[in-house]
Amino acid sequence: MAQWESLLKLPASYRLQLDDLYDRDFLPMDVRHHLSAWIEKQDWQRATQDHALASVLLQVLLENLDIQHSRFVQEELFLQQHNIRRYKHKFQIHQDDPCKLASTIHWYLEKEKEILKDATLDEQVWGTCTLCCFPILWQFKPFFGYTLFPCLGVILMDMNKLLDRVEGLIHCLVDKELIDWKRRQQKSCIGAPDNVCLDQMEKWFTGVAVCLFQMLEFLKKLDELVGKMTYPNDPVKAQKPALQTRTNSLLQTLLKSSFVVETQPSMPQGKGPLVLRTNVQFSAKTRILVKFPELNHSLTVAVSMDRYRRFNVLGTRTKALNMAESHSGGMVADFRHLISLSVTEELHLIYFDTLFELKGFSVQLQTCSLPVVIISNSSQQQSAWASILWCNMLSQDHKDVMFFANTPAAPWPQFAEMLSWQFLSATKRGLDGAQLEMIAHRLFGKQENYDTCNVTWSKFSKGNTPESFWVWFDGILVMVKMYLEDLWREGLIMGFVNKSKEKSLLKRKQRGTFLLRFSESVIGGITFSWVEISSTGNPKIKTVQPFTKVDLSQIPFHEIIRNYQILEAENVPENPLLYLYPNIPKDDAFGKFYTEKTGDDSPYIKYIKTKLMFLRLPVWLKLLNLGGWLTLAACMSLHALGAPLLSPGPQDLPPGPFTSPPCTSWSHVSQ
Repeated sequence: MAQWESLLKLPASYRLQLDDLYDRDFLPMDVRHHLSAWIEKQDWQRATQDHALASVLLQVLLENLDIQHSRFVQEELFLQQHNIRRYKHKFQIHQDDPCKLASTIHWYLEKEKEILKDATLDEQVWGTCTLCCFPILWQFKPFFGYTLFPCLGVILMDMNKLLDRVEGLIHCLVDKELIDWKRRQQKSCIGAPDNVCLDQMEKWFTGVAVCLFQMLEFLKKLDELVGKMTYPNDPVKAQKPALQTRTNSLLQTLLKSSFVVETQPSMPQGKGPLVLRTNVQFSAKTRILVKFPELNHSLTVAVSMDRYRRFNVLGTRTKALNMAESHSGGMVADFRHLISLSVTEELHLIYFDTLFELKGFSVQLQTCSLPVVIISNSSQQQSAWASILWCNMLSQDHKDVMFFANTPAAPWPQFAEMLSWQFLSATKRGLDGAQLEMIAHRLFGKQENYDTCNVTWSKFSKGNTPESFWVWFDGILVMVKMYLEDLWREGLIMGFVNKSKEKSLLKRKQRGTFLLRFSESVIGGITFSWVEISSTGNPKIKTVQPFTKVDLSQIPFHEIIRNYQILEAENVPENPLLYLYPNIPKDDAFGKFYTEKTGDDSPYIKYIKTKLMFLRLPVWLKLLNLGGWLTLAACMSLHALGAPLLSPGPQDLPPGPFTSPPCTSWSHVSQ
């Protein structure tokens, strides 16, 4: 049966998961439904790396949408016609990067397979529980009569078979599903959009636990039976101890694995989870994946930290497992504690302990957090987060506090995915193939294929030094999150593109075409470049000095683009930014972000009244050689000459007697 058809036949709870999956709108459910047969036949995984194949698949997809649109026209379904046209227009924006669309569709298909797999396992678990219900029926039958003795051998054999099946399920849950969930949680901690909901896992663990407790109840009844009546070669006396031991062992394994950290330790104002600061509150949530109402509030969880350092966990160290604190009714404990310790740059674990007791069965449970980094100052936050990224990207040992003793390198495909997650989690838009290629070029130089390249830890993070790749990348990320999120999410910022690539893209475009890119030298800087046509008809690429967080905190970037002007020879102000690359009229691209007020009524007029002009260093040197400092009047004179370039900022002036430089903090020249 086709994958989509199988999904539509699942129970309502799984169809709800499917609905949640397609709520993201990257791949409309209408398109998935109407083109399901064609979509499932294509090799989307290969297309994520094969640009030619991805281009072909995109064109065929657009053609199929045209065909579907024609069908709706014939059937006079106006709403469906409208939706299909809109979807086609949305897919057309991927023509410059069809591999990104292929990657998106492949991701959806893989998530669908996970839903189907969960449904299959769910059926197996509850099938086993149904088989195990027969012991309960014995409580209501006159099973102490002689007529049942001949059946006991068969029943004991069936119980062994049932435990075989339960053991297989526990192996699947503990050694496969739970391990996969822990890996997904690791990746989600560093921004991956993976599903880490535990509700389905809780149903499975609870179902198997119920089955095993029923088995223990039945074994207890067999003890009562042997105490009342037995006979020579009684199979119960011979086989019951082994069954008891095996059942206890399986239940102990299940319960020990069911105790997990659902929400990893994090600070309220932290950059991400797993980075904690001394004397600052942090929060963590534990959960036990077996749901027995009679256990509510009867289990208490104690928190502690690894013993080889001096840690003090302040506040209440124990918390009762409480069903009311979980949306799904599972038993959870949410800790909020303070820590006080000497600063350390090592990895540490936070432990949680509880004692499980139910129906005479007792087992000590312990779980621990993923490795955390503890800092003493906010200036360490950036490098600490780099450590968390590296550890959770590469290590699958959830207790490996010695990870950095022999730090592995990161393969480029895995590293690139992690970088994209940082933007995806912060802005809801990740990095496309072209942007990642520019980053790879920055790290490795020009290569035919970056997939075989590795990024070392030292290349990624050299502390908080300007040479650190992470400092440069994180500076951009912070700037985008704070000031450019809307523009980034709309795909208006090309961002990661180097100067040579920028030149090759723009030189073939019409006058006034511009693109927005991040500075390669200024930490947290963004600039724009545009095409000018010389008197000889040759294209010239001009670039402004990068804008930083200081600039963008004064005026939104879209207002800078809207009002940017230079002076032509006739001293007529002109905005050289006409078309956002590749050919989108500027106001069509940015219009919805503009403030309604313009001109003198604009709230940004005190900033807009500055003209951006770049005066190249040789000109400054000539002026200085002529005998002195360039004053504001000189700036104005050069401005009047129509120099279509940006002046250097105060940092570019040699030291002198002036208490304030003649140019503003943007390196702008006042009108």
